[in-house]
Amino acid sequence: MKIKPTPTEAASLPLNQILGGDCIEVMNSLPAGSIDLIFADPPYNLQLKGDLHRPDNSKVDAVDDHWDQFSSFATYDHFTRQWLAAARRL
Repeated sequence: MKIKPTPTEAASLPLNQILGGDCIEVMNSLPAGSIDLIFADPPYNLQLKGDLHRPDNSKVDAVDDHWDQFSSFATYDHFTRQWLAAARRL
């Protein structure tokens, strides 16, 4: 079953734009079935003890940003399930 937005909903959708904001809130604000493509680059929850290194032994710098930090694996799993559910609805 494919869900399509109503003509009124489709007319009010932002076109050819990048929508900034909390991904779950933004996706939940859009009508179901209204998106053709979602490009996802979610946090990978790489907050490891010690430094993270690439195969060439260079240090990965950026896994300590606030948006890539979760208090537990359960919190990360909850976030992941929320954004995946919102994406699936779209």
